[in-house]
Amino acid sequence: MAEIEPGVTLIRGGRLADPAKRRAEPTDILIEDGAIRAVGAGLAAPDGARIVDAEGFLLHPGLINAHTHGHGALARGMGDRWTLELLLAAAPWIGGGRALQDKKLSAQINAAEMLMKGCTAAYDLHAEVPLPTAEGLDAVAEAYAGIGMRAVIAPMVADTTVYDAIPGLRDALPEDLRATVDGMRLPHYQKTLDAMRGALANWRWASKDIRAAVAPTIPHHCSDAFLCGCRDLARDFGVGLHSHVGESKVQALTGIRRYGKTLLAHMYALGLVGADFTAAHGIWLDDDDLKRLRDAGGAVAHNPGSNMKLGNGMFPLRRALDLGVTVGIGTDGASSSDHQNMYEAMRAASVMSKVRTPDPRAWASVEEVYAAATQGSARALGFKDIGAIAPGMKADIVFLDLGSINWIPHHWSVNQMVHVEDGSSLRHVMIGGRFVVKDRRLLTIDLGKLALEAEAAVERLEALNAERKGLFERLAPVVASFCPAFAAQRYHVRRYPCDAPD
Repeated sequence: MAEIEPGVTLIRGGRLADPAKRRAEPTDILIEDGAIRAVGAGLAAPDGARIVDAEGFLLHPGLINAHTHGHGALARGMGDRWTLELLLAAAPWIGGGRALQDKKLSAQINAAEMLMKGCTAAYDLHAEVPLPTAEGLDAVAEAYAGIGMRAVIAPMVADTTVYDAIPGLRDALPEDLRATVDGMRLPHYQKTLDAMRGALANWRWASKDIRAAVAPTIPHHCSDAFLCGCRDLARDFGVGLHSHVGESKVQALTGIRRYGKTLLAHMYALGLVGADFTAAHGIWLDDDDLKRLRDAGGAVAHNPGSNMKLGNGMFPLRRALDLGVTVGIGTDGASSSDHQNMYEAMRAASVMSKVRTPDPRAWASVEEVYAAATQGSARALGFKDIGAIAPGMKADIVFLDLGSINWIPHHWSVNQMVHVEDGSSLRHVMIGGRFVVKDRRLLTIDLGKLALEAEAAVERLEALNAERKGLFERLAPVVASFCPAFAAQRYHVRRYPCDAPD
């Protein structure tokens, strides 16, 4: 488990966010050795209990990020007007040349932002090229452990580059660029599987509630043999599988072109889709895909911020919920969404559902969005004891200051959390009953030192990656022309607001 506060703590007089009640009511929370033992009004304080006065605070369970990329933090704000495919083309530039310390530093920045904005657990898909390393994954785990968060960390892997994965893209490049991207081809999948097996076999972070998983990054960026190898590896070690499925229309069309079926249907046929499976984004999943995912017990990680910024379309949240799919909410990486603010992600999920149709009956409610960002995301991560403030759950608790302008006046707690809160009201955060943020100050890491290290890393990486930046600038016009033209083909579902509703 994460570091806990031993002994007994009584949080007294805070208002507990409860979707069943319009306005949060005063409630006490009794915590013992990092877990919640009782919740109710007027709880008696056991002998020797620490008393935390929470009067004037709204209390909610730590938000849970169903999909992020810790390696993206050092690339925050580097791109605009990039499609997903342009972001993939930029990856060697914005993420290249990383030393081991850079990998840890980027994850620390990512975790620190999440924690200071009310998020206490995350599913982090970590990228290393050309191969994942035990040292790199260990550095990311160490970053989360040091910050004090819970996490699932999955090496994000492929054996096919974007240029070979998208039909026709390589051939659209000038001859000299074709030769260059051919030199960027990834190692044989067996080397990657062997590297992951070694890392999983020696995973040492389970006692900190930092778990491992496997993330074949995008189905058509992986050969079928590789996908099956990832499936078997996850089963051998009893860990989760996480993949970007139907994130962009280019991906969806590629699935039909390559497999004669949707990407999710192909993964389902190969046996990857089960109770431990999370489909990131899932924008272009159709009803049959959503039903397969539901019936298998899997989940979707909905990332509305990056979906909009990368122009990938609008996930059918209302439809997924109506079909009974488990939906979690994520931020995606800071290189695509530019922030790790789960309050913003909740608001984006809510308002995106409302612009799909003028019929309010087809909109997601604030209660559903809040549930997705807590309990739904917890299920996506595979945790059963976080995402709620209730007896038996871990004491991961966020304190919002009701004196903040966001809560003046305070009418409807969950509605204001989804549509008004932006993290500026956050005063304290507990994980396992231990304060990790107190009076808006992160206690587990020196942010000033982190900022200096980040600026030094950026300066060094800019110089180191100058040639990679130049290559991207040559590749970008072709990718920016070819991929939207490819995406102009018809697909059997619509996910853009300019299209008629489904």
